[in-house]
Amino acid sequence: MRPPGMPAEMIELWRGELCESWHAGHAVICDAHGVVEAWGRPAEVIYPRSSCKMIQALPLVESGAADAAGLTDRQLALACASHSGAAMHVAAVDAWLAGLGLSEPDLRCGTHMPRDAAENRRLTCSESAPCQLHNNCSGKHAGFLTLNRHLKGGPDYVEPDHPVQQAAKAAFEEVTGEVSPGFGIDGCSAPNWACTVEGLARAMARFANPGADRRGQAMRRLVDAMRAHPEMVAGEGRSCTELMRAMGGAVAVKTGAEAVFVAILPDQGLGIALKITDGATRASEAAIAALLIHLGVLEAGDPAARQLLDGPMTNCRGRVTGALRRAEGFPI
Repeated sequence: MRPPGMPAEMIELWRGELCESWHAGHAVICDAHGVVEAWGRPAEVIYPRSSCKMIQALPLVESGAADAAGLTDRQLALACASHSGAAMHVAAVDAWLAGLGLSEPDLRCGTHMPRDAAENRRLTCSESAPCQLHNNCSGKHAGFLTLNRHLKGGPDYVEPDHPVQQAAKAAFEEVTGEVSPGFGIDGCSAPNWACTVEGLARAMARFANPGADRRGQAMRRLVDAMRAHPEMVAGEGRSCTELMRAMGGAVAVKTGAEAVFVAILPDQGLGIALKITDGATRASEAAIAALLIHLGVLEAGDPAARQLLDGPMTNCRGRVTGALRRAEGFPI
């Protein structure tokens, strides 16, 4: 038995008859009134990383900047995305910036090779370098630039004291219901404000139970955009996209670096947040699948679910080597 407040064992990797590895973490399910279920330590302070992009996009919609720029639902989904850098993502961000009278150098997200296999191969075979449009956060940054134009801020919109980031911080603290203890610089150079796992789940529950006020309308628009355009939120073969498709667009899910995952369940009025302590993405994907199955919104036998949890793992010859499974008691 672990002492109260310690991470809970969630996911195990089995090879043959041996549990070869296991992953522990913290997970919370909230409704409009508070915590419904929890594992580990709900008060654990984490960086939500990219799992909170829909919160960072709230000022974009609430301020009227999105409507002033004529943004579509597809673009709003892209503002919440950690996309694969596929050709469709790159083209969509490029067109968005052009509509603002801006271009790739106006971004402040930095450059990396795209995750999308076809676009990665195209760049490699043509000996071309990636640009900032390929960055998985370029949609979020296009949203920041749209808000920045509306606020008439300076060009370095990723600085923590910039009006864009101050607006994102205010929204973050309001929907989590917590004063953030501080921030870290994310991979895309924007500040990432810390909160508890419970606070992040509380925020997701608020997205699942939006009011009729300006914020509620903004929350509903962002969640609806993510559910309608899962291919823009991540990409082909990615867990966020495949899980949302498997649930017929009923639930919005979003991953974050270092094994954070969230889900918004509007029909059930529930929000989920989880963090795997060792930062293993394979475990956060399996854990969110387990929780969605537990709540009855994802079929255990669906190929998208079995790819992440309980399905056979194979080696390079196609031989079955093991499987990722739920630890005993997770979820109850």
